Amino acid sequence: MPTDGAALPGLLWAMSFDDQGRGTALAPGEVLPDLDAFGGNFIWLHFDLQSADVSFLIQQGWIAPRALATATFGPDEHQRVTVEDGYVAGVVADLARAGAKSDTSGRLHFVMGPRSLVSGRRRPVESPDAARAMAERGEPIPSPVLLLETMVGYVVASMSATGQRLSQDLDAIEDHILDNRTGDDRRRLGPIRRNAVRLHRQLVGLAAVFHRLQADDATQHIHGPAAAVAARIAQRLDALDRDVGLLAERARLLQDEVAAHVAEESNRQLYVLSILSALFLPPTFITGVFGMNVKGLPLSDTSNGFLVVMGLSLVSAACAYAVIRFLGIRSPHD
Repeated sequence: MPTDGAALPGLLWAMSFDDQGRGTALAPGEVLPDLDAFGGNFIWLHFDLQSADVSFLIQQGWIAPRALATATFGPDEHQRVTVEDGYVAGVVADLARAGAKSDTSGRLHFVMGPRSLVSGRRRPVESPDAARAMAERGEPIPSPVLLLETMVGYVVASMSATGQRLSQDLDAIEDHILDNRTGDDRRRLGPIRRNAVRLHRQLVGLAAVFHRLQADDATQHIHGPAAAVAARIAQRLDALDRDVGLLAERARLLQDEVAAHVAEESNRQLYVLSILSALFLPPTFITGVFGMNVKGLPLSDTSNGFLVVMGLSLVSAACAYAVIRFLGIRSPHD
């Protein structure tokens, strides 16, 4: 079968790997090797599932058992893994390619056989491109299971880097809070917590997939290296998920602390306004009384009436302040 658009529509690339793990891209029109006589080598096909038609490969049983391949490359993108007759098939989380018109997550569909790995995606994701770049640089990838580990390892490393950036942002915000310089930290904390929670959800699903490969009923149907790879990946994902979970919790606590700072500042401002209102209330009453346009107001015919009224206003304000101090009304900071 040639590797061209007519025979394999939607094929993004095909690579063959020799027994030393060196990858070579197959040119369009080049015939795919026969897996039955492929020896220690293996082949990697990667499809754009939006435009690909893998039904011919599925019907011929070239990829894997028909039911397994059909379910894997179908529209369902729920993270999962299935083991059947020595084949491992699944759908795992991946990172959307930078600049793609999508959110931060995508899905990688794969079917791994003894001498093949067939993968696909519906939206551009990063890990297949990263693995292909490694192979083109001459880095050895001796088996399909190590190719899968390379792709998932790239996803884990990228998620770890994202978690590290979120942690650094939280460190900066925490320093501001400790220095009583909250500023716009409340607005910055929202996206950090949201990204941490999303990352946690992806990690939970991804870890569950590889824990499934560690289960007793799964290891009975796959060879030892695949089980060992699943154990290594699951261990990395568990450690990273714990760190990301702590990040989400830390962001929540910092949000609570920032909210407490904002509430304290609001209380302080309300205290100042309340004190000013209490101090000006008696003078306002006095000036209101003497400002009435009626006959018989006292001091209306006195030459020093204005000074007397101002004195009364000051005395009333001082009395109001004395009452406040006597009642023990203190600032929220005290």
